[in-house]
Amino acid sequence: MPIAPAPTAAIKICGVTTPEALDAAIAARADHIGFVFFARSPRNLTPREAAPLGERAAGRIGRVGLFVDADDALIAEAVAAAGLDALQLHGEESPARTAELRARFGLPVWKAIPVAAVGDIARAAAWLGAADLILFDAKTPRGTLPGGMGLAFDWTLLADWRNRAPWGLAGGLGPANVAEAIARTGTPLVDTSSGVESAPGIKDPQLIARFCAAVRSSG
Repeated sequence: MPIAPAPTAAIKICGVTTPEALDAAIAARADHIGFVFFARSPRNLTPREAAPLGERAAGRIGRVGLFVDADDALIAEAVAAAGLDALQLHGEESPARTAELRARFGLPVWKAIPVAAVGDIARAAAWLGAADLILFDAKTPRGTLPGGMGLAFDWTLLADWRNRAPWGLAGGLGPANVAEAIARTGTPLVDTSSGVESAPGIKDPQLIARFCAAVRSSG
């Protein structure tokens, strides 16, 4: 009896700021796009700027809002303006804060966990039951941005996490290495930002298409 192929990993293109990038992600059959609401990021959007993109995406692709230790007012404004389908927390949000936001906004919450050593993977267990998805991302140097810098971590650190809870992989993923990342980790979701850019904050439609094709080829 033939062995069924493994399900294709879901795809998130993060840091979308233009209609062209949004349309490229939809055309390439990505599952989610990310809007970044963090002033220090080159991909930052205000809720007002995100509103037309959210409307353009409605019913066509999942809309995830990325926040870094944001207050409720900003999150509420972004949810309403962009019609967000999920919240991604990329700061120092505790399990209690994560659960609080999930209850307050009634949306799935993804919690990013920065990884540099095996202890960082173990630390993610504290968010089980509080977050709907754990997103493992590369730990960035202190004082820099919390993500979107093209850094990767040692994927073998994830060996003991598989099947513990819904999760995804981020950090340094691009068209050239995403199929290998999926093969080596079995991740059910991949998230890229700088890996599909021609310059910081500038999405390249061709790289988006190549990334999504590489993910589908891995299934």
